[in-house]
Amino acid sequence: MPKAATGQIVVKETAAGRVYALRFRAYGQRHYLTLGTATDGWNHARSQAELENVLADVRRGIWRPPAPSAVPAAWVDLTFHVFASEWLAEIAPTLRPNTVLDYRWQLSHHLLPFFHAHRLTEITVAEVDRYRAEKLREGVLAPSSINKTLTRLGQILDVADERELIARNPMSVNRRRRKLKTPPPSRSYLDQADQIATLLEAAGQLDKEARIDRGTSRRTTIAALAFAGLRIGELLALRWGDVDLATKRLRIGASKTDAGVREVDLLPTLYRALAELRATSSHEPDALVFGTTSGRQQNPSNIRNRALALSVERANELLAERDQPPLPARLTPHSLRRTYASLLFAIGRPAPEVMEQLGHTDARLTLRVYARTMRQNTAERARLKGLVEGVDWAPMGTGEHSAPQEATPTQRPKRKNPSNRRASNHGHGWFRTSDLSRVKRALSH
Repeated sequence: MPKAATGQIVVKETAAGRVYALRFRAYGQRHYLTLGTATDGWNHARSQAELENVLADVRRGIWRPPAPSAVPAAWVDLTFHVFASEWLAEIAPTLRPNTVLDYRWQLSHHLLPFFHAHRLTEITVAEVDRYRAEKLREGVLAPSSINKTLTRLGQILDVADERELIARNPMSVNRRRRKLKTPPPSRSYLDQADQIATLLEAAGQLDKEARIDRGTSRRTTIAALAFAGLRIGELLALRWGDVDLATKRLRIGASKTDAGVREVDLLPTLYRALAELRATSSHEPDALVFGTTSGRQQNPSNIRNRALALSVERANELLAERDQPPLPARLTPHSLRRTYASLLFAIGRPAPEVMEQLGHTDARLTLRVYARTMRQNTAERARLKGLVEGVDWAPMGTGEHSAPQEATPTQRPKRKNPSNRRASNHGHGWFRTSDLSRVKRALSH
C-alpha cells in the first residue's frame, strides 16, 4: 500500500523578499515547489491551503510538477556570489560563531575567488573538477582542507537544487570522486613519562626567564591540558569558581558538546600546580584561571604559540642535550588531551571512566589510546603513574632523581571479581575482557 503523501511549508528570507514554498513527497520522490513571495500575496494561510490541494492531487494521482518557469524571476540566473552570500546569512543564526567564521573564510578566500562570477547554472561537474585542480596547483591548502571547501560548495548547491534553480547539483554526481584522497590524520600525543616531564620542565624554565607580570605560567597551562584533558576552549573559559580544591575536582560548564559538560578529577600533580597558582591569583569566583594579566580571556593562539610551541622547542633542546629523541611532531593542545587519556589508562582507570573524564561519546579514539598504552611495559606505566602522583622524580638523564620502581605484584589491586578479568601474558597488567574486545573492534574500523 503506498505511503500517505505528507509535506510542509517552507519560508525563506531572500533578497527577493519573503518566499513561500512547499516541500513534500510524491510518487516516491522528494519535491520542492516554490509558490511565490509575500509581495505576490503569498502568506502562511494561503500556502497551507495550497499544500492541502497539492497533497490531495498527489493522492488522486493527478498532480504533475510545474514547468521550470515557475521559479520567481528575481531568482533566475543568480550568480554564485549572490546566492552563497544569502545562504550563509540564512544559516548563520543556527551556527556557532567560530563555524560562521570558518564558512566565511572558505567562501571569501577560496570558493568566491573562483566561482563568484559563475551563474548557478554554469557550475558544472567540469568546473568543480577545474576548481579542485587549481587548488592543488596553488599548493596553499592541504587536500583535507580542499575537501572541506568542496563540502561547503555541495551544501550551497544542494539548496539551489532544492529550490529548482539548477537542474542538478554537480557535487552529487559521484560526490566521493569529487573529493581528494587524504591519508588518515596523524594523532600525536605523549605517552612516555620522560617526554611529559621534560615538557613541563621546559615550560618551568621559560616561566623563570619571563617577566614576573607576564601572567599565568606556561607550566600550569600545560599541566592543565595534559593532566585534565581540557579542550582549549574549556581551558580558556575555566574560572576559579569551577575549581574545587577541597574535593579535588574541576567543573567544566562550557564545552563544545553536551557530553563535554562534566566534572574532572584533579590528579595530584595538577592539584599542586593549581594550588600554587591560586595562592598568587585573584580569589574571586568569576576570575579566569588562565586569563590575561588584565583579567580578560586569552586568545587561543597565545596558548598554541607562546605556551605550547615555545615549551616544545625548549624541551627538544633539553632532550638533545640528554641524547634522547625529540618530542613527536605537530604537538597541539589537543595532543595533550590524548596524553591525558594515556595517563588515565596507565594508572589503571577503566575505559568508561576515561570517556567520562574526557567528555567523549565515541569510544573508538579512547580505545585506540588504550591499546597503545597497554602495549607499553609495566616499568613505563609505573613511571607514568609516578609522574601523575607527583613523586620526587625527574626525567631520565638529568642526574637529579631516578624513576620510581616498578610496582610489584603485591602492590597491584586485588581482583574483586576474578571471573570477568584475566591476566595478560604480555606484561600488560590487569584489564577487563570486555575492554579488550572493544579495542579489537575499534582498531578493525
